[in-house]
Amino acid sequence: MSLNNIRININMKTKSLIFAALFICCGSFSRAQTSITVAAGDNAANPTISKYIYSHFAEHLGHGIYEGFYVGDTSHIPNTYGIRNDVIAALKKMKIAALRWPGGCFADTYHWKDGVGPRDKRPAIINKWWGGTVEDNSFGTNEFLNMCELLGADPYISGNVGSGSVQELSDWVNYVSSDSKNPMSDLRKANGRDKPWKVKFWGIGNEAWGCGGNMTPDYYSNEFRKYSTFMTNWDNDNRIYRVASGANSDDYNWTETLMKNIPNDLIEGIALHHYAIIDWGHKSSATQYTEQQYFATMKSALYMDTLVTRHSAIMDKYDPKKKVGLIVDEWGGWYDVEPGTNPGFLYQQNTMRDAMIAGATLNIFNNHCDRVRMANLAQCINVLQAVILTHGDKMILTPTYYVMEMYNVHQNATQLPLVVKSEDYILGLGKLPAISASASRDKDGVTHISLVNIDPDHAHKISLNLDGKKFSSVKGNILVSAKVQDYNSFDEPGKIAPKEFSGANLKGNNISISLPAASVVVLALN
Repeated sequence: MSLNNIRININMKTKSLIFAALFICCGSFSRAQTSITVAAGDNAANPTISKYIYSHFAEHLGHGIYEGFYVGDTSHIPNTYGIRNDVIAALKKMKIAALRWPGGCFADTYHWKDGVGPRDKRPAIINKWWGGTVEDNSFGTNEFLNMCELLGADPYISGNVGSGSVQELSDWVNYVSSDSKNPMSDLRKANGRDKPWKVKFWGIGNEAWGCGGNMTPDYYSNEFRKYSTFMTNWDNDNRIYRVASGANSDDYNWTETLMKNIPNDLIEGIALHHYAIIDWGHKSSATQYTEQQYFATMKSALYMDTLVTRHSAIMDKYDPKKKVGLIVDEWGGWYDVEPGTNPGFLYQQNTMRDAMIAGATLNIFNNHCDRVRMANLAQCINVLQAVILTHGDKMILTPTYYVMEMYNVHQNATQLPLVVKSEDYILGLGKLPAISASASRDKDGVTHISLVNIDPDHAHKISLNLDGKKFSSVKGNILVSAKVQDYNSFDEPGKIAPKEFSGANLKGNNISISLPAASVVVLALN
């Protein structure tokens, strides 16, 4: 090859690199904006975003109850009746709406009378589902319901159908809620509680298609009808809300069968379980994951919108007036346990990926609040996508906690419909909507808009049109970190926390926003 040819090849290569750089640079500047239109005007027909969408789940699993919520009243860790004071304060600040207990799979092995009365006389059992550990039943019904009072949260009790009986569950209802004289109210009084707690929410079994008994939908429908009949009460101050064990993810036949077979006067809610997971056999690390694993997890999380839409459509066929609520009482990210921990304890760290899952999923629930009446993140403390992690007397708040806290402005607010035309988050040949959003107006007239950018590499420009109402000011908070793999640790508990957001510019009826990569923002408009 001649010297001239070498020069020509070098020049051509240099030009190609220059053109490629210009293309990339110009492409980043010319990235089309995401557009969002919010119907911000007053509309009496708009549904309310139930506060119960912001509910949680606490199973007798790993260190969720023991060493999480409950340390016992002799612990050196500051507590009230054995419940950690720092946990109480944090969950009240987050505005926990309801707490589901005692499971999960554990519920269908749990016999509630083992967990009442003097603690030294309560029998111990083996937790067959989660690690084979000894459950001493020191945390039972009284402890749970007293804790809910401390938290200001409604209890949601999951009853034992798999290994229990109709009589057992009916007795439990009377123990916690009956104000008349009967054997169960007498037992409650003998155990130190005079007035009933008036528990409204009851799950009739858990995952009846799996660990709750491996039932068929037809069989479970008949079981539900039987249990529900004997759980009926006529107390106008505490009408029981009975939740059927619903579908596993996209098992639409399960929902169809239950809606077809169960009369509307025997059911108030039907559950749905879906976890953001790559593959049950090959999960990812909670912290050391690749972008491909991140993308796959987010794809699974965003599938929640399809699930809610399709299950709701089936429910609409049988219940056009939307009397029966869709109760998504298990959701969240599921990864490998932390190295060196008991595999049966499901303890995992919580990164900005979990913040993305939480923000995007809550937006989905807000936007479907005409049918979604409750959702319970799995789980509250030290298990799966926890909002709190504890270690001895230390406690940290996770990125998921801060998303739930930022979003609590939507609780019991009026939903504002919106249309999102999102740019894509692209990885290889795959693409997902980068931006999700939901909006509401609270009782004081403040409009809140929550925004999530799941793209871990690119900020996205958003043009947000406010249709039907004038606003004079906008302010906001943001949750963001340098990397999507970042998390709060016991050594660095404050690494990730909400900060003031100044990237929203209001002009007339439009807000222009630059939403950083992998971030969650909540705006307040007046």
